[in-house]
Amino acid sequence: MSRPLAGVDGCKGGWIAVRTGPDGLSATVQPTFEALLAMLPADALVAVDMPIGLPEHTLHGGRGPESLVRRMLGPRQSSVFSIPSRAALYAAIEPCPSIEAYHAAHRAAGIVARATSQPPRGVSIQAFGIFPKIREVDGLLRRRPELVVRIFESHPEVAFCRLNGGTPMLLPKKVKGQVNPAGLAERRSLLERHGMQRYFLKLPPPAGAAADDLLDAAVMLVTAGRIADGRACPHPDPPARDAYGLPVAIWA
Repeated sequence: MSRPLAGVDGCKGGWIAVRTGPDGLSATVQPTFEALLAMLPADALVAVDMPIGLPEHTLHGGRGPESLVRRMLGPRQSSVFSIPSRAALYAAIEPCPSIEAYHAAHRAAGIVARATSQPPRGVSIQAFGIFPKIREVDGLLRRRPELVVRIFESHPEVAFCRLNGGTPMLLPKKVKGQVNPAGLAERRSLLERHGMQRYFLKLPPPAGAAADDLLDAAVMLVTAGRIADGRACPHPDPPARDAYGLPVAIWA
């Protein structure tokens, strides 16, 4: 029997997983990464679109993996956020009851990020928006380091590029914050060419997720399969390690 696989992406409702099972593919949303992991088989190999392994200091371009994969992506390279230091990620973790508090937390993270980077660099508001999810994964893997042998960081646009023979996707998934139907169609077509059923890719996403989240989780599933059978590679190769021994690499 083949190993169970899952592709995971963050979404508005928490986390979306596309996974293999006895009845074929399925998609589900869970509120936390730990809850999602708990519902998967204990030996499931997971590819997740979220940074794993955080730096103490950063150089130009964020962590090493970000700088490496941007070279592959051409017009899609802006989809790869620069991840700041662990201290910046944990600089302001209290709930933000107002937009003013949210922006104050963003500024606090930026102050720490600039103090722990060379040249000094703040934090984009887009990257700041995923900090809670980065902390979820980081906290879980530091508590349970045995999971690193089956949970791998990937990135959808890097994964699509690899599936497309090293050529980045021509069209963006979103334009001015809105889903771009032509960009989604381009990615569905590529996933179909790699064996995903059209009917599944056309299904409405589960509650709490959007159409682009479903496709991102789907390409993470394909990447999980490539990791399992040895066709994927890490960037960098071999992976670096952070101060807690967590791997630092984007797989595709």
